[in-house]
Amino acid sequence: MLPKIASKPEASMTRSIDYGNLMHRAMRGLIQEVLEGVAAQGLPGEHHFFITFDTRHPDAKLADWLRTRYPAEMTIVIQHWFDGLAVDANGFAITLNFGDSPEPLYIPFDALRTFVDPSVEFGLRFETQESIDDDEDGDDEAEAGETRADAEVVSLDKWRK
Repeated sequence: MLPKIASKPEASMTRSIDYGNLMHRAMRGLIQEVLEGVAAQGLPGEHHFFITFDTRHPDAKLADWLRTRYPAEMTIVIQHWFDGLAVDANGFAITLNFGDSPEPLYIPFDALRTFVDPSVEFGLRFETQESIDDDEDGDDEAEAGETRADAEVVSLDKWRK
């Protein structure tokens, strides 16, 4: 099946394939599948995840004190202890331990910034057009309130032991 071609009715002469958004959907689907496997069977072997997400996302759910401490983004680690991992089409819920205090979180896939599994040197980074073009004027899509996303593989040097 071929990807849909994005076009605007008023600009039918400028049609293009939106590879950035197609790649983001594929990457989020991969993360969803991985987390569904972990929810069903636990973490295999030495696998563990560093997941950074945007705490300002309107559908992100976290305790007020965590949102205050991490007003823009937060990195969680899924490794030794976690509970209640549940995955749906839009994101995942998980309870993690913060200083001996279990806290439930809900993280939408659209809020993800990075997903890293250092045990196998695998990483993904999600960047929005806003973070790439902070100083530039937005294009027609940005002015219409849409966010274009670019995808890239993340460097693992930050998480190396």
